[in-house]
Amino acid sequence: MQPTIVTWILVIFGFITLAPLLLAQTLMLTKPHSQQAKDILIARGEDWRDKTHFRSALGCAWADWLLVVPLLIAGSGGVLLGHAWGYVLWSAAGAISLYINIVLWFLEKEYVYPSRGALAYYSYYWGFFVYWGALAVGYSALRLSGIDI
Repeated sequence: MQPTIVTWILVIFGFITLAPLLLAQTLMLTKPHSQQAKDILIARGEDWRDKTHFRSALGCAWADWLLVVPLLIAGSGGVLLGHAWGYVLWSAAGAISLYINIVLWFLEKEYVYPSRGALAYYSYYWGFFVYWGALAVGYSALRLSGIDI
């Protein structure tokens, strides 16, 4: 199960996609009520819609750092070393990314879409996370089935 060029592309795409989010999540964990956190996570100059919106953003930040980051790092290391467990962990990180970002794609559209526009909204704001998650799950399934791509 040696890594292929596709493996390397997906690892790099995953880290490029998730790194800015993790920086934003770090800001959310360290300065949750700051305008800077709101500007990055909602939209420039916007405020949390209500306490539930704030708490869901804070909960997602904790979940990302406690669950997704370890799965992504360990899984990426495992796939680059060619271990089956790496693909299992990577698939778990991809499934979580796919799930939560499809939910957020719909929940945040009313607020983020108008301020960022269609291209940013459907690419970086939610799209790349959905795309990476689906690709990581699908690619892991293929590799665990013995198909080299």
